[in-house]
Amino acid sequence: MGDGNGRFRGTENRLSRGSRLPQWMRRRPKNTDTEDSRRVPLLLAAAAAGLPLAPAAHPVSYRCSCERIGCPTPGRHPVSFAWQTQSTTDRGQIERWAKGQPEANFITATGMVHDVLDVPLEAGRSALERLLDRNIEVGPVAEDGEDRMLFFTATRGTPEDEDEWWPCELDCHPETMDEHPGLRWHCRGSYVLVPPARLPGDLEMKWVRGLEHPLPDPLTLLETLTDACAKYAGENESVDQSAVAWPLGR
Repeated sequence: MGDGNGRFRGTENRLSRGSRLPQWMRRRPKNTDTEDSRRVPLLLAAAAAGLPLAPAAHPVSYRCSCERIGCPTPGRHPVSFAWQTQSTTDRGQIERWAKGQPEANFITATGMVHDVLDVPLEAGRSALERLLDRNIEVGPVAEDGEDRMLFFTATRGTPEDEDEWWPCELDCHPETMDEHPGLRWHCRGSYVLVPPARLPGDLEMKWVRGLEHPLPDPLTLLETLTDACAKYAGENESVDQSAVAWPLGR
């Protein structure tokens, strides 16, 4: 977690997958009033930082509020198929959504103002520590439950010649998430949850570094994140290394 200077004590908190306690043993009572009082200001801060938002589903125990049997992403998907055009930074609209749907999570559409580099949590913690030790500018960072860490960056935009430098194999869309167990690059046509968000199993999505940090160029983080993902894949036999997309050396 971060200290007052935004530094990260990854070595103290890092847990291997095999040593994690069952979720029911870690559950703690939640202060709903406190969560509600923080939720709207955090959402409005995200919108003020330029992140377009739209309502998303929320968990109901281990199920999803969408009531779809076997929902593959419970509590993680938009409630409207028109989420790309619905996404907005309008403060009034976001307040109306948040108050009218008090349990809803929110997604932010990527590729307009910001992109998101999305990596396994263990790899992300290691990379974040290295980046900060090297005094590299890191923008907002969020932990997504027990599995992923999200690095928010400026969008790569729409260059005239995408093939010139573009790591297209990293592009991650909602329907291709399972194809990217390593590094995922959320850009045009994709979205991610935005904190605060509740996840199945009493987990949550939360900021590690807040929105007061400006969005960096994604390329300044890419090599370190790639190295951390490669190390993570090498140390975890359960990761399908042939399915992990690497942006460098191509």
